[in-house]
Amino acid sequence: METEENETPDITPSDHNMEDELRSEATFQLTIENFSKMSETMLSEAHYVRGLPWKIMAMPRSSNDKDKSLGFFLQCNAECDSNWNCSATADLRLLSFKKETPPVSRKIKHVFYNKENDWGFSTFQSFADILDPEKGYIQNDTIVLEVHVQAEAPHNAYWDSKKLTGYVGLKNQGATCYMNSLLQTLYFTNELRKAVYKMPTEADDSSKSVALALQRVFHELQSSNKPVGTKKLTKSFGWETLDSFMQHDVQEFLRVLLDKLEIKMKGTSIEGTIPRLFAGKMISFIKCKNVNYKSTKTETFYDIQLNIKGKKNVYESFDDYVSTEILDDENKYDAGEYGLQKAEKGVIFASFPPVLHLHLLRFQYDPMTNNSVKFNDRFEFHEKINLDKYLEKPEETPANYILHAVLVHSGDNHGGHYVVFINPRGDGNWCKFDDDVVSAVPKTAAIDQNYGGTEDDFMLNVRNCTNAYMLVYVREAQMKTILQEIAEEDIPSELNDKLNEEKRMEMAKRKERNEASNYINVNVILEDYFDGHHANDLFNPDATHYRCFKIKQNSPLHELVSLIQSTFKVSPLKMRLWSFSYMGSHSGGQMYHNSTSGSGGLLSNGLYNIDINDPELLNNPVTYLSRDHNPWTLFLEMPPPDLECAALPPYSANVHLLVFFKYYDPVNKSLTYAGSRIVVHDEKLIDLVSELNELIGMPPDTALDFYKTKVKVDPHVPVATLAKNGEIFIFERNEKLPNLELPTYLDYYNDLQFRVEVTFIDKNIQNDNGFTIELSINSTYDQMAKAVGQRINVDPYEIQFFKSVSYKDIPGPAIAGSFEGQLKDILQSKSKNSKKFLFYQRLSMNINDLEDKKPFKCMFLLPSNKDMKEVTLYPHKNGTVKTLLEEAAKVVKFSDSNSTKRLRICEQHSSKLIWPGPSENTSLDKLQVYSESASQTQTQKFLRIEEVPMDEMDIDEQMEALVPVIHFHKNLFTMFGVPLLIKVCDQETYKDVKNRIQKKLNISQYEWEKYKLAIIQNKSANPVDDNDKVILEKFQGDESSRCLLGLDHANKSAYPTTKLNIFEKSIKIYN
Repeated sequence: METEENETPDITPSDHNMEDELRSEATFQLTIENFSKMSETMLSEAHYVRGLPWKIMAMPRSSNDKDKSLGFFLQCNAECDSNWNCSATADLRLLSFKKETPPVSRKIKHVFYNKENDWGFSTFQSFADILDPEKGYIQNDTIVLEVHVQAEAPHNAYWDSKKLTGYVGLKNQGATCYMNSLLQTLYFTNELRKAVYKMPTEADDSSKSVALALQRVFHELQSSNKPVGTKKLTKSFGWETLDSFMQHDVQEFLRVLLDKLEIKMKGTSIEGTIPRLFAGKMISFIKCKNVNYKSTKTETFYDIQLNIKGKKNVYESFDDYVSTEILDDENKYDAGEYGLQKAEKGVIFASFPPVLHLHLLRFQYDPMTNNSVKFNDRFEFHEKINLDKYLEKPEETPANYILHAVLVHSGDNHGGHYVVFINPRGDGNWCKFDDDVVSAVPKTAAIDQNYGGTEDDFMLNVRNCTNAYMLVYVREAQMKTILQEIAEEDIPSELNDKLNEEKRMEMAKRKERNEASNYINVNVILEDYFDGHHANDLFNPDATHYRCFKIKQNSPLHELVSLIQSTFKVSPLKMRLWSFSYMGSHSGGQMYHNSTSGSGGLLSNGLYNIDINDPELLNNPVTYLSRDHNPWTLFLEMPPPDLECAALPPYSANVHLLVFFKYYDPVNKSLTYAGSRIVVHDEKLIDLVSELNELIGMPPDTALDFYKTKVKVDPHVPVATLAKNGEIFIFERNEKLPNLELPTYLDYYNDLQFRVEVTFIDKNIQNDNGFTIELSINSTYDQMAKAVGQRINVDPYEIQFFKSVSYKDIPGPAIAGSFEGQLKDILQSKSKNSKKFLFYQRLSMNINDLEDKKPFKCMFLLPSNKDMKEVTLYPHKNGTVKTLLEEAAKVVKFSDSNSTKRLRICEQHSSKLIWPGPSENTSLDKLQVYSESASQTQTQKFLRIEEVPMDEMDIDEQMEALVPVIHFHKNLFTMFGVPLLIKVCDQETYKDVKNRIQKKLNISQYEWEKYKLAIIQNKSANPVDDNDKVILEKFQGDESSRCLLGLDHANKSAYPTTKLNIFEKSIKIYN
C-alpha cells in the first residue's frame, strides 16, 4: 500500500564506480580449485548489477560420493533484511576447457527478495560428469562457473530514478498499477499535459477537484525527485472504499478520465484539446455490387480495438478491421428503390488522430463457456507504422506513426501487474515505468519482449503471460508539437504558486509531526464537560472536547499557567489547576480509570493540586509535573459564571479536600453530575444533605443514601476517612419507589458493567454507517429487537438480524426469531473494548413466520426493460415456482394501472436469457442455487422475474413464440446489458419485430436507426433485412438448436470494456 512519507531503505552499493554498479547486466565467474575435495559452500566476490551485490554460490550436494552433485545458485543482496525485491534472468554456466565442447548452460528467471535471495539448481551437474576429463569441464582439479545476469531495477532498494533517468514513478496504492501506467502515458503526452496545466481550477475544492488533483500529480512528476503519490487523485475521484481500488479496465478508465477533462476544458482557451489529440473518424459503408447505391455513416473514435487472435502483427489486425463482408442470398441488402441487392459491408478510416491508442483484445469474454479468457499469443508491433492504406483518401500528411508507449500486463485473466514502457522524446530511448521505479531499458525490452508467445528459454515452451495490451503511437508529422518540452515557465504562475504553497504547507506539517516529540499536549477540562456523562466516572476521555495546548516540554510551568489564564480570561485568584494522577510505573502508567465501567473513562480520585502561587514550583519544567505523560490532562477549577465572587473558596492541602457529587435518578435510570465542593477534613456528608437536595430540586430534609464506587458509605463519619482529593460520591433518595427496573444505584451500577455499544448496519444498504445503541450483554432477543425497532420505527418482529463475520465485518448467519440466548451469545467478539457489529434487514412479514419460509434472491426486470433490481422473496420452503411468483407479486411494483399483474420467471446467464424458464410446478428445492445472492453467484446465473405484457399473455405456439433478444456490439464477445423477450409471429416481417422491440425499449427513432437486428445461430450473428419473413421453426426446438435474436449497437451505458462479469461495477469518477 502506498505511504506518502515512507523513505526508501538505504541499500547502497559500496564501490565507488556508481555507473558500473547500476548497469543492467554483467558476467562474472567463480573458479573452484581442488574441486574433487570440495566439501563446503563457496561464494564468489560480489559484483554489482542495478546497485545490488550478486554472487555465485556453489555447494556439494548429497551425502554419498555416488550421488554427489554440484549445487549452483545465483545469490542477490543476501546481507540485507529489508523488504526489497529485484526481478532478474540469468544464464548459469559450467565452462569447458575444450574449445569444441560448449558449456553446460541452464537458465533461471526469478524475483529475488530477502526471504528468497538465491535461486538456481541443487543438482546442476553430477560430480561424476564434471570429474570426467573426457568431457572437458575440469583441468588440474579446477572448474570455472560463470553467470550472465540481466536484472530489472529493484524496488525498495537504492535506486534514484530521477538521477538515473530524469523521471520519477508513481506509488502503488495496492491495486492501482493499471492507473499508474496510464497516468504516465498521459503525462508524457506533453501537449495534453500543457493543456491540463491550463485548466481553470482556482476556485475548485482541493479535495474533490479531479482537474486540480491531476494538475498536482503532473506537477509533482515534473518537479519531484521522489516517487509521487496518487491518494489525493483517487480521493478526488470519490474512491473511498476498498472495492474502488480493484484493478479495472484501462480502456474504460481512460475514456472516463478524458471525458472529465474534456468537460472541464469547455468554455476555455483549451476547449477541444481532447478530440483534437485523440479523435479520429471512421466511415461505415454498405456498397451495392450491381447498382450505383452506397450507404455511409461517419463515426468518431478515440481508440481502436484490434483483434489479435490468429493475427501475426498490427498490419494483419488492421487488415481484419477493414475487411468487408458480402451481403448476399438470404442476407441481401435492402437498397430502397433498387430492392434487395448483393452488397459489400465494411468500414474505412477517414482520418487518424495525432495520438493513436490501440487496444489489443487480449482479454475477452466467452459467452458460451461463461469464462474470461486472456490470449497470450504472439503479436508483433513495430516502432514505426504507416496506415495510409486504411484511409478512404490520403490526408494532408502521411499516416506515419512512431511508437510512444507500450502498456504491458503480466498475469492471467484473474489479475496481475501492469507496467508501461515509454519513449518520452520519440527518439528511441526507452524507459520502463514500474510504479515507483523508473529505469532505462533497451528498445528490445520495450518492444520485442512484449510480443507474447512462448518462453522457450525459461519455461519449456509455456505461454508467456507478460505481453502488451495497449499501444500508443504518435503521428510523426506532429511529434514535435505533441512531445514538446514542458518547462516550468509553461505552467501558469498561479497554478505553480498554488501547488508550491501546498507543498510548503505539507512540509511544514511533516516537520511539525517530526518535532512533536519535543512538545507536550496539555488537555484542559472544565466542570461543564462533566454534565451529560452518565457513568460513575466524571467524563469519557475519548469523547470529551478538551481545550488543547501544545507547549515545549522544557518550558517552565509558569508559561503554561499564563497561557491558560489568557485563554480563559481568568485571574489567578479565580482558578485552581488539578492534575489527574497516574497509576502504574512512572513511564508506562495510565490515568486512574474505572476498569469496570463501560466507558473506560477517567476517575477523578487521584487529583492533586498544582499550587500556582508557589514560585519555585512554577519554575520547574512542565514535564516535572506531567511525569513525562503526553498528553497531560488538567482540571481547571473556576467559580460558576453566575456566581459573583472575588476569589475561589480557600484550599489548603492539610485542611481541605475537593470532592464531586453525582445523583442517581431511578425513574429515568440516569446518573447525572451534581457539582463539586471544597470540604473540610472533619466535615460529614450528612451535613451536606440540604445543600445537595437543593441542587436536585428536592425538599431540604429529604433523606439521602451515599455511595463510593459500588460501596454504600456512612454519611456520619468525617469525609477525610472516606476520601482523598477528587473522590466521587454518588447519592440517591433513601425512599425507594416501587415497580422500577433499576430502583437503586447499586442496581444501576451492576447493570452498567454489562452494557456494550452495538452498531447495527442495514445489510441491504451499501456502505451503510449504521447506528449505535447501548445494550446490556444480558439482553434477550426481544429486548434487542425492541430497542432497534424503536430506533428505526419498525415493528421489532419485522426485523431480521444477522451475526457479523468478525474478521471481515460482513453479514454472517441469520439469527432465528426464536433465539433464546442473550446478546453476549450473539456477539462474536470476546474483547469488551472491541467494536460490536450486527446486521439487520427489514422484513415484510413477522420474523417468526420465516421458520417455514425460504429466502430467494431474484432480479426483477423494471418496466423500462433496461434495468433490473434485486429482490428478496420468502416463499414457503415446500413451495413451487408458482409460490415464488405469488410472493413476488406482493413486493414488486407493476408498470401502471393497465398492468396484467401477471409475472413469469426465467434464467439469465450473464447477458444471455435462457427461455423457457422453470415451470410453475417446479419444486423450490430444485432452485437451491438461487437462494444465494443473485449478484454474487460465481456462475453469474440467476433467476429473473418480469411482468408479462398484455400482447404476450396468450401465445399461440402454432403461430407465435417468445424469443430471447441479446445486446451485442459487432461480435458476440461483446454482449452487454439486459436481454429481453419478444413475441415473433410466423411469416411476419422482421420490420414488424423491430418495431415491437423499439416500442418495448422506448427508443427514439433517431437512436433506433443505429440498431441492427440479427439472428444468432451457432455462435454467429447474421443480420436480417426489414422485409425478411420470420420462419417460426428457427426459434423452436431444443435450446442447442433454436435461434435467438440480437441487437447490434454501441454500448451507451459504458465505454467498450473487457469486463468479464456483468455485475462488475463500471468505473466511475464521482466528482
